[in-house]
Amino acid sequence: MQSVCVACRFKGETPPEAAEVLRQLQPQKPPLSGIFNIDKPAGVTSHDVVQAIRRASGERRVGHAGTLDPMATGVLLVCVGKATRVTEYLMEHAKSYRAEITLGVSTDTLDAEGEVTHRADTVDVSRGEAEAALGTFVGQIEQIPPMYSAVRKAGKRLYELAREGVTVEREPRAVETTRLEVVEWNPPHVTVEIDCSKGTYVRAVARDLGELLGVGAHLSGLIRTASGRFTVGEANELETVVEALVDDWWMLLIHPLDEALLDYEAMIVDAATAQKICHGQRIEAPAPVDAPYARAYSEDGRFIALMRYEEWAQKWQPNKVFAEAS
Repeated sequence: MQSVCVACRFKGETPPEAAEVLRQLQPQKPPLSGIFNIDKPAGVTSHDVVQAIRRASGERRVGHAGTLDPMATGVLLVCVGKATRVTEYLMEHAKSYRAEITLGVSTDTLDAEGEVTHRADTVDVSRGEAEAALGTFVGQIEQIPPMYSAVRKAGKRLYELAREGVTVEREPRAVETTRLEVVEWNPPHVTVEIDCSKGTYVRAVARDLGELLGVGAHLSGLIRTASGRFTVGEANELETVVEALVDDWWMLLIHPLDEALLDYEAMIVDAATAQKICHGQRIEAPAPVDAPYARAYSEDGRFIALMRYEEWAQKWQPNKVFAEAS
């Protein structure tokens, strides 16, 4: 069972017209809860976006599902209300990026906002050489996090140490890239598209490419084009979401929280079983085929809970309950 964003039903209509139709269909305004797919503007932090949504909505429970650097744009998923409880699942999703890498210049932050630490006299690199080098980063790889990152070391964020002028040894982290393709070649600028796992630093890819080619490099532009099933083509501008919250037509833009969980199987349960789930009780149902989680829905289509299969009991245990007992 797949939830559908209500905004899709009103494409082509202006927000006020669509909002009026929605008010007629739903005379009682639903509680503010769900996921906003926002195209983060350049020059602001992910925290700035969260704060803007919090101010506009008056809702205290607001969080994002995966930081974007200030210079980056693209998909930033902002969870509001009960949907903050599914942030961790959104963060697990694979990500896609379109990145511009500038060869021949290295910086301390590994991007265009840092101080230049190296400048090559010449950049004599062919497209074939760049593509061959990038090919070594496809698959399961070990990646050293940048010093300017939120990774913790000895109780401090690495970026805090970096701002104090301290450089520390970082442990490599296992990440995975499933696609890394050159889509534009305009040396010294090379634009690549990358599909990767959570925790992958595209800045580190730029650094490692420059080192492998022997000329240095930094990330000069970045767009997150997708986070799981959420794409930048369907994202809304921050100003639009803020306006929708202030003028009370946000329900046309928000995605239901169970869209974070659509990779899991779904089960539809009867009223008595739904009551048990709402009270945190285990239920009997067929064992899962793939993942140990499943979405539970009532017969009338209400999303009830995320369930976890417990092998030892051979029953499903409510992992997170989102509906109230009726």
